[in-house]
Amino acid sequence: MIDLLIILIFIGYSIRNGFRNKSKASQNLEEYFLAGRTIKGWRAGFSLAATQFAADTPLLVTGLIATGGIFMLWRLWIYGLGFLMIGFLLGRGWRRAQVITDAELVEIRYSGKGVLALRGLKAVYYGMVMNCTIMAMVLIAATRISEVFLPWHEWLPDVISRPLFGLAKSIGVSLASGATDLEPFIATTNNIISILLIVIFTALYSTTGGLRSVIATDTVQFSLAMLGTLIYAAIVLVKSGGVGQVVEQLVKLYGESQASQILSFSPNSWDALMPFLVIVSLQWFFERNSDGTGYFAQRMMSCRSDRDAKVGAFIFTWLQIFLRSLIWLVIGVGLLVIYPFDPSTAVNEAFIAERELLFATGIRDLLPPGVRGIMLTGMLAALASTIDTHLTWGASYWSNDIYLRIVNRAWLKREPSNREQVIAARLSNIFILTVAIIIMANLGSIQTAWRITLLFGAGTGAVLVLRWIWERINLYSEISAIAVSLIFAPIILFSIEAEWLKLLLMSSISTFVVVTVTLLTPPTNQHKLLTFYKQVDPPGFWKKTAANLADPSRKPLQSLKKAAYMTLTTSLSVYLMLVGVGKLILPNPQSYIVYGWVYLVLGLASMVLWWKKMFLYKTDDF
Repeated sequence: MIDLLIILIFIGYSIRNGFRNKSKASQNLEEYFLAGRTIKGWRAGFSLAATQFAADTPLLVTGLIATGGIFMLWRLWIYGLGFLMIGFLLGRGWRRAQVITDAELVEIRYSGKGVLALRGLKAVYYGMVMNCTIMAMVLIAATRISEVFLPWHEWLPDVISRPLFGLAKSIGVSLASGATDLEPFIATTNNIISILLIVIFTALYSTTGGLRSVIATDTVQFSLAMLGTLIYAAIVLVKSGGVGQVVEQLVKLYGESQASQILSFSPNSWDALMPFLVIVSLQWFFERNSDGTGYFAQRMMSCRSDRDAKVGAFIFTWLQIFLRSLIWLVIGVGLLVIYPFDPSTAVNEAFIAERELLFATGIRDLLPPGVRGIMLTGMLAALASTIDTHLTWGASYWSNDIYLRIVNRAWLKREPSNREQVIAARLSNIFILTVAIIIMANLGSIQTAWRITLLFGAGTGAVLVLRWIWERINLYSEISAIAVSLIFAPIILFSIEAEWLKLLLMSSISTFVVVTVTLLTPPTNQHKLLTFYKQVDPPGFWKKTAANLADPSRKPLQSLKKAAYMTLTTSLSVYLMLVGVGKLILPNPQSYIVYGWVYLVLGLASMVLWWKKMFLYKTDDF
């Protein structure tokens, strides 16, 4: 009962917050989607951390540790470099562009007859294809958690449950996660009920209060999720042998060599070195939102100043990569001790899904009442935070880019009222959720779905950053990148097995095509570039445009160097401290613990490279 009470208090708070911000959100699309551009940097950082926490991510982490050890988590950690780059290099540009969505940016950056068509294409591609696939991954995680904790077949009277079970059985689509021994149609019905209630709850406050409500609840959501996860980690640590005994238990179960591989932060063989280098050097840059496209840009655009945008990215990276990762490391490794597996077991889709499920199973088996309620509320908060973000992000495309710009202004030649635009934004949520649920019913493990989105995103990643830092990038550059992604990603997906080779090929083909098309096609209209430059003040290679404005031609290049310096030095501190503390918490049996102290000291020492610029200089230029 206490678990349910904790959850109900959180639900009540979130809904109240939504209706409290309803009047402001209803004024116009900028208030609805960007909170009037009034968000403080630390709040933007917490909001991003809450969204990235997600209900699916801890399950993904648990599966990655079981299938490849701690080393596999570099596939997630390397994004910290991208997060910092977006904040220091591009955050200011997103704010100054004064757009509501990233798709809208193409109309102020490019010239040509196909600009509007590209804006519509990006709105559909990101707003439906990518956005709904990511939401589907989150909903898969929701079913794996709810199936364990929400047995609706036991709670509902027969007069309600029997027709629902019959309907689920007749449809023939299974949403059973395998987390319980229930009949598939019963588990499917339970999951449908759970998902609908979670979605209705989330939509109730996010669609009424807009981004302002989302960010306000995200701060509480992230705090709850971290508190619950920290308690969970402590209990897992005790159950798996206690401080200092987890590694010994791991060695007993899997042998010293296997335990060393599980706890290693680096490749265990020369064969793994090349895949590692490819992933850490390419994956953070060649991805679907490498320049912040999506909800990251949305948070940057909602900040009240350029400095707040940078602070938000900085805080988010430390919360996401350092703090959250260390807590999940303890849980992921501890669950290998509490729920061991046979090392000879084939690593396939079923095995990955089974290991991912153990994060939820551990909550059920290990946590006492009250603590379980906090953790479940934290997971619900993480789920709600991700869903509300993707709802507001996806709806922004459909209302601002499709409904307002294309349907009304381009086709109907009319200007809809602000109220009409907000109504369109709220109604588009229903469409987005429907598509996400359909995709969810056809996905396997979270890890597999995640890797598919990475591959499709790799084709468009480079051009998204290049359009900010290289004036020669044009309309055809982006169109060719999307075409490469749609054509080559399916071919590579089904013809090549090695994940690193898929990424290498996709990024290489994309870069070659984009650069070639850029150099062979007409440049963007000079007037358009001049207008963009004056408004955004972009960094990088804008020598010709700067010269035409009598601006110092090296100024954009100097801005690029400053941003690169801050990105590299702060990321160095994050990664050194992450590895250092990680090695001290979970020492490798075949390594010296002193290495952990060396990494930690180097991480602390490296802070002098950026501390003054980050916290002591009060200007936006750092």
